[in-house]
Amino acid sequence: MDATTVITVTEKAARKARALAEKEGRADACLRLRVVAGGCSGFSYELKFEDAPEADDEVISVEGFRVLVDPRSAPIVKGSTLDFNDALLGGGLRVHNPQAVHECACGESFSV
Repeated sequence: MDATTVITVTEKAARKARALAEKEGRADACLRLRVVAGGCSGFSYELKFEDAPEADDEVISVEGFRVLVDPRSAPIVKGSTLDFNDALLGGGLRVHNPQAVHECACGESFSV
């Protein structure tokens, strides 16, 4: 799978993620995006910092910041965009997934 088709990471999202990693004292960390079972609609996204990619990860690099997607999550997020919105309500790092047929009102879970 071509890494450029898995997920698009906006420059704004990459800058925010890098700033959050630096705030945690992990300037060289990568951001892992994983789809996990759970939530009121079936799936939810998990974002966390990791020190390095696994051998089979898709690695998306934007402005020198790396976002990692594992092989099980890649087909579910294919075509998505990771963006940052600084709105007070509903803001933060958000995945916009065109494959999601339903998203929970809480904005934390989805179904495909």
